[in-house]
Amino acid sequence: MTPSSPAGKSSTDTDGTIGQLGEFGLIKQVVRGRAQPAPTLLGPGDDAAVIAAPDGRVVATTDVLVETVHFRLDWSTPEQVGRRAAAANLADIAAMGAEPTALLVALACPRSTPVSTLTGIADGLWAEAETAGVGVVGGDVTASAQLMIAVTALGSLDDRAPVTRAGARPGDVLALRGRVGWAAAGLAVLQRGFRSPAVVVGAHRVPEPPYAAGPEAARAGATAMIDVSDGLLADLAHIARASDVVIDVHSAALDVPDRLNDVAAALGADPRDWLLTGGDDHALAATFPDGALLPSGWVRIGTVQPRGAAQPVGDDESAPVLVDGRPYGTDGGWDHFAR
Repeated sequence: MTPSSPAGKSSTDTDGTIGQLGEFGLIKQVVRGRAQPAPTLLGPGDDAAVIAAPDGRVVATTDVLVETVHFRLDWSTPEQVGRRAAAANLADIAAMGAEPTALLVALACPRSTPVSTLTGIADGLWAEAETAGVGVVGGDVTASAQLMIAVTALGSLDDRAPVTRAGARPGDVLALRGRVGWAAAGLAVLQRGFRSPAVVVGAHRVPEPPYAAGPEAARAGATAMIDVSDGLLADLAHIARASDVVIDVHSAALDVPDRLNDVAAALGADPRDWLLTGGDDHALAATFPDGALLPSGWVRIGTVQPRGAAQPVGDDESAPVLVDGRPYGTDGGWDHFAR
């Protein structure tokens, strides 16, 4: 959802290019009329923002999105790109068991970039920030040869310990909150030159992270947690290595939605590959003590085993993540420098 236009905004505000509008004209335009939530003590307009940190700690994360690497403007609208940029960072805050408090945004672009593209991205950033209950409190704009968006998200632990990747213990259960496989299916559709089904393509364009589920999991005793951005198996491997355990995913617990089955049949693909290795949905995966009451919406999908747990002869015993007791063959996870 895109917020309504600020009062006084004229139809000519988005005409022309950023080279004609200028850095400070753009900044003035994208912050005009925007309201800030309570944690923002001082918002845009000074050398730095001031954000409340009630327990004296700040959770911080940052991510960079580059045109043609992370997004394409012929596949997504500027607003969708902005929402996706914000969601990727806000999901990381939730994965620490924290409540998001603010976003900082740095944007680089060619001088020829239409003003409407940048204001559209700004609208998307503000809309997703509003969904998470935070504000865009500052940032920077500069010229470059390529459009890039760098977002930094801040969060508060509210006197809780952070939920890291290193806390999983043998005997824990693995649970998932949010959807996986949808964004990968949407990407596959777009790569084939199609634009439908809209619900699948939309999942690639704008993820729907379960922001509130991170703090809920922390309060319920989650021992480790991660944002599923690069693929379920790839991201679970980060927990397994950090915790020195083996994680076994039970494939029967991962239901394949009918819509993904339909898309897979049309494309000649295996929908379970999307669920296990597809990224960009920004679901949350967490481990909990066996017997713990899982918060609403969390689904048990596996178990945590000791490192060196028995595996079938001939399989890679160093594999930190298994599917039904066996290595899957590839985690399919995204690595920018391996391609």
